[in-house]
Amino acid sequence: MTLNLTRIVILGILAMALIAGIALYYFQVHAFYTTVTMDEAGPVELTSLHSDEVEEIAVTEFRGIDSISSPIRFRACFDTGLDHATLIELFRMYPGAEPLNAPGWFDCFDARALGAALASGEALAFMGRENIIYGIDRVVAVLPDGQGFAWHQINRCGAAVFNGDPAPDDCPPPPER
Repeated sequence: MTLNLTRIVILGILAMALIAGIALYYFQVHAFYTTVTMDEAGPVELTSLHSDEVEEIAVTEFRGIDSISSPIRFRACFDTGLDHATLIELFRMYPGAEPLNAPGWFDCFDARALGAALASGEALAFMGRENIIYGIDRVVAVLPDGQGFAWHQINRCGAAVFNGDPAPDDCPPPPER
């Protein structure tokens, strides 16, 4: 009798662990992300090298995801007809661009391959919109064939404030909490 009760308890614990694992996976990979259109995400913009103003660029085949649970969960893929020479001449580069992983089901955004392309110089990263949300920049990267990607990345002002430190002197003041 004790042996059967022990087996039932063990199976119950394993079943609860399995259910919890499935729920955790679902919440991390699917639950908080929603697909967004370009109308919902806003246009793809780059910061002008000459005026420091953001300018919309023409794109096609836009695919995007976002989440209200975190400001850095935005990812997008698109095509643009702009070549690297034009982009370099007109728009501000983004040093230190580090694409963030996207869920596996959002298959157009491969952060590892994009990171390698940025490291090799094959892809170029540009400032999309600085402080799209305080401390978060929208970064745009483009491959030579015009395939483009966008994501949100914490900037140095945000990194300081989010760590509880005061904003560096040249940063905009953080919003009131």
